[in-house]
Amino acid sequence: MKIDNNIDNTDAIGDNHISTNHDTPLRADAFELSDTDKINSIKKDVTNIMQTLGLDLTDDSLKGTPNRVAKMFVNEIFGGLNPDKKPKASTFDNKYQYGEMLVEKNITVYSTCEHHLLPIVGRAHVAYISNGTVVGLSKMNRIVDYYAKRPQVQERLTIQIVKELQKALGTEDVACVIDAKHLCVNSRGIRDIESSTVTSEFGGQFKKKATRREFLDYINLETKF
Repeated sequence: MKIDNNIDNTDAIGDNHISTNHDTPLRADAFELSDTDKINSIKKDVTNIMQTLGLDLTDDSLKGTPNRVAKMFVNEIFGGLNPDKKPKASTFDNKYQYGEMLVEKNITVYSTCEHHLLPIVGRAHVAYISNGTVVGLSKMNRIVDYYAKRPQVQERLTIQIVKELQKALGTEDVACVIDAKHLCVNSRGIRDIESSTVTSEFGGQFKKKATRREFLDYINLETKF
């Protein structure tokens, strides 16, 4: 009964979307194995899962799946766990003296729910107010992508994006809003395909109602080409 209660409590944490830390939980030995070693190990685990489910891995369509999944985990959808892949947020002096808000909106988010390992898909909207330093526009996208490519909860992802840009720019005046669909909600459990999750993190001047309102109004502007 005690074991069953522990399992129930663990499931409840995931179902209630609780995050236990602003940092991604990693063991101290997380990077002792090479990527190649991780792929080989995960390949064996995926093989075991598929065989346990009763799948025939001699079938031409299935026999390459363990290797494909292992490579995808390490090199792609969980590549953001590797600190070597962290984008260098090169900054520059704000020589043109642009003193207003800069907003990069509709940044594509592809992430993975850490509770069920199902996709999170949506858009991030990021803004900052320069205190004398600016960052290349593409770096904002790359920072979002880096932190998204790991097992995540959306709340943590939002905070990590803001904290990384605050560190790079040397200012608290950074904000992020994410609107995303979670397949752990859309495709299992309640199976609500219409709902999405919105999270936000506001730092510095963005905590002021007027500044926050300006940012949200920019997000809602229709983009025309």
